[in-house]
Amino acid sequence: MSTTITQPANVEHDWFVIDAEGEILGRLATRIATALRGKHKPTFQPHVDTGDFVVVVNAGKVKLTGRKLEQKEYYRYSGYPGGLKVRTAGDVLEEDPTRVITQAVRGMLPKNRLARQVITKLKVYASADHPHAAQQPKPFPAYI
Repeated sequence: MSTTITQPANVEHDWFVIDAEGEILGRLATRIATALRGKHKPTFQPHVDTGDFVVVVNAGKVKLTGRKLEQKEYYRYSGYPGGLKVRTAGDVLEEDPTRVITQAVRGMLPKNRLARQVITKLKVYASADHPHAAQQPKPFPAYI
């Protein structure tokens, strides 16, 4: 029996669309991170980008459980003294709902060059329409 090594040129990247309305943020982010890395495919290799493109619509209607809207905090640091900005999840969700989903998924990916390449395949939109109709995205499967 021989081992098959996945080559980046031979990988097929599918397009999936998922509606985030009423979905719990963490559970949604784990499914998205799995699809982006390609861990749902039998040809998965941790050092090769075998994942799919994921389009998330209605990001503004994602659900946070408990008191996370008031207690969860997002930090940004400019690099200068006194440049730390702290915002609650409610404020970030109101101002830029795409950032909440993007940050949750980014935190679930490994911290390396491949993850920076993989996160570019995530397309998040606050409303129900998206410009990726030409790619004919399929509905996001329940098994991922």
